[in-house]
Amino acid sequence: MKALVHDGNGTIAIKERPKPEPVEPGDAIVRVTLSTICTSDLHIIHGAVPRALPNTVLGHEFVGVIEQVGENVTNLAPGDRVAVSCETFCGECFYCKRGWVNNCAQGGWELGCRLDGCQAEFVRVPYAEHTCSIIPDSVTDEDALFLGDIVATGQWGAEIAELERGCTVAVIGAGPVGLATMMCAKLAEPGRIIAIDIDAKRLALAQERGLADETMDASVMSLDAIETAVHNMTEGRGADAVVEAAGGSNTFEMAWRIARPNAVVVISAMYEGPQTLPLHEMYGKNLVFKTGGVDAANMNETMKLVEEGRINTICLVSKRYALNDILEAYRAFEAHEDGCLKMIITPWGER
Repeated sequence: MKALVHDGNGTIAIKERPKPEPVEPGDAIVRVTLSTICTSDLHIIHGAVPRALPNTVLGHEFVGVIEQVGENVTNLAPGDRVAVSCETFCGECFYCKRGWVNNCAQGGWELGCRLDGCQAEFVRVPYAEHTCSIIPDSVTDEDALFLGDIVATGQWGAEIAELERGCTVAVIGAGPVGLATMMCAKLAEPGRIIAIDIDAKRLALAQERGLADETMDASVMSLDAIETAVHNMTEGRGADAVVEAAGGSNTFEMAWRIARPNAVVVISAMYEGPQTLPLHEMYGKNLVFKTGGVDAANMNETMKLVEEGRINTICLVSKRYALNDILEAYRAFEAHEDGCLKMIITPWGER
């Protein structure tokens, strides 16, 4: 089969790889019908994910059709359309029983990182009964494509931010994860969502789609000005909750500065370098920091939200490429060409 492989030294290439077969009794083999590219794939290529293994097929966000299941898989069958979680998890260990599937003793972020991922024609999915969610007939593959990662991350971020009805939540970053976070935050009926980014087009999309009530362009505002503006909107307090989904050079500092005292600050962004926690400057704010990665165990819940029309991610789709052209897709994605948000990668030959 055709697959996109990274070599651990910053190079990616389309290669011929053997079609996967079940290894464990809980495995499923999935024929990939749609996949996409995530910024975390770029982090792997850049060498910013130390646990990532070289010579691995990239990708972890996809939908497909079950081709084969292991002997212990009883709730999935060949022919089922499924969305797949970006986390593989056993469901039985200390962490899984508490919902912390990112830290599963047997899994976590494995696909596209330590195990061959989805930017291929077929993929082996471990713990398939936990990590695969059947797509209802009323939901298209495109509607379900982003549930396994960015929507899961958005819902997780909104949930652990402890949003209350009528609160003010600031989302730093209006890229795919930030926009998905806004979609999920709206379900909590906050009083105001503030979107902050350096891309005016992304901010405009957030406002046009009703995902943000206020926007701030950090490319033309200083950090001091942003902090002042947030305080002016909140009777001098600051945001009740902040979700940092950008991972920029100053966005960690921005997150804690715009938060009110006793706020929750969620760091769902992935950084390529260390961040500074200046406790002497934030002393007395009594902030609670919650950091990623996502515990992506909520697929059935988000699938229902999509089926009900309460989450709609089609606005995030910018371009489509066949697997044949995935190298060009990566180039355009990393360059943010034409303001792209998410790419859809279709099967080999489907140009």
